[in-house]
Amino acid sequence: MKTGGARLVAAGILLSRVFGLVRQRVTAHYLGAGVVADALSAAFRIPNLLQNLLGEGALSASFIPVYAKLLAEGKREDAGRVAGAIVALLSALVSVVVVIGIVTAPWLVGLIAPGLDSETRELTVLLVRIIFPGLGLLVVSAWCLGVLNAHGRFFLSYASPVLWNAAIIVALLYAGANEASTQTQLAVAVAVASVAGAALQLVVQVPTVLRVEGGLRLRAGPAAAHVRAVLHNFGPSVATRGVVQVSAYVDTLIASLLGAGALATLTYSQAISMLPVSLFGMSVAASELPAMSGATGSGAEIAAALRARLERGLRRIVYFVIPSAVGMLVFGRMMASVLYEGGAFGRDDAVWVWAALAGSAVGILAGTMGRLYSSASFALGDTRTPFRFATVRVAVAAVLGAALATQLPARLGLPTQLGVGFLTAGSGVAAWLEYHLLRRYVESRIGRVDLPAVLLWKIWLATVLAALVGRVVAWQVGSLAPLFEGVLVLGSFGGAYVLFTQLLRVSRARSA
Repeated sequence: MKTGGARLVAAGILLSRVFGLVRQRVTAHYLGAGVVADALSAAFRIPNLLQNLLGEGALSASFIPVYAKLLAEGKREDAGRVAGAIVALLSALVSVVVVIGIVTAPWLVGLIAPGLDSETRELTVLLVRIIFPGLGLLVVSAWCLGVLNAHGRFFLSYASPVLWNAAIIVALLYAGANEASTQTQLAVAVAVASVAGAALQLVVQVPTVLRVEGGLRLRAGPAAAHVRAVLHNFGPSVATRGVVQVSAYVDTLIASLLGAGALATLTYSQAISMLPVSLFGMSVAASELPAMSGATGSGAEIAAALRARLERGLRRIVYFVIPSAVGMLVFGRMMASVLYEGGAFGRDDAVWVWAALAGSAVGILAGTMGRLYSSASFALGDTRTPFRFATVRVAVAAVLGAALATQLPARLGLPTQLGVGFLTAGSGVAAWLEYHLLRRYVESRIGRVDLPAVLLWKIWLATVLAALVGRVVAWQVGSLAPLFEGVLVLGSFGGAYVLFTQLLRVSRARSA
């Protein structure tokens, strides 16, 4: 296993997310936060639900632990057979799913976004049917990610979505250059480009996959028992991801009931809030999963290795995610303005996005730490317990989010669209519940994982002081263009945080 796995994953994700934010910026410029943007947001959510269900999450939990263990034990031929058999089965499965998705698009749209009016719903159905074929390509791309991660090749697989984002950016700029193009035509161009981008994302990984896994065989043969182990874990993994996607479905459903633009607002805010989750949660969890799965020795030795990796990962997470959460809460409007303001996206739209970011800040730390504990559970061969805890989280988030989003704005005399912020806050509270359940379970298996309280207090103190510095700078600079204001204020906040953590002698574990 190569060193620096978390850094490579984070670098790949950062590059991908930067292009993703550019894509959202260009989309916001041409589509704003209106009904066409709502249709496009809903259309992408439907195949994304299935991609997340069948792709990276389920494969990470079921395929990587078995495959990485075989590689660690030197059984490369069996590993190649397992990888080949899984991609053959996965390709057949997603082919069927794609056909079903295209045929049932009207019913899927009715389920995922019942609050859309008839015209917007028709456009959403069209977009879903165009986008769906890209689903199969992205799921197979997730298999490539699993193979490459197990071989310590982290950067390429996490950077490859750059091509998907770039394809959409180019399509929007090309179509938008024609002043006669309607917003509907722009949305269709985005949908077509998403399929082309999915193909590019897959193709760019294939040569490296074939190079690192020279023993690829589409039939399991002597490795059939290992394939069955993957499939045995795949069911609970898919169920876990399914529960998580139910949460995304519920969020979409509720947002569609909050008025025009609410669904687009939720999508724009998630592009920002998912950046620290991906960079500092997914990167650590993804790089640690193969290492934890490949741990060998006695039970006590494996437990000690898992504790060490969990502690190191948690240190990295809290160092970066605590200031990220406070930044979204305090400077969320500025973040939204920097990224999206212009064209059809105005200052009021940025305020709505800020509300959603403030709600997301509630649970972002729990969500990122929970990912790491889930990886530890997967490495222990248990994919069922995370499923049960995810079910609890989704149920709580659905009830709490629906109650807060639909009731509080009216009771407090606030605009309905601010319900998106209460919706994300409800999900955050539920994320804390899931994190505590996961932590208690994993520590019952491997022993207590220590994260010093003094470290947390120092990080919180540095964050609060840095936020005060940022607010003072914002007050001094006054009203500037969004980009300049953001660079000065957010740069001051980040720089002050680094300075204060150094003065307080805060250390974070290096990635292994």
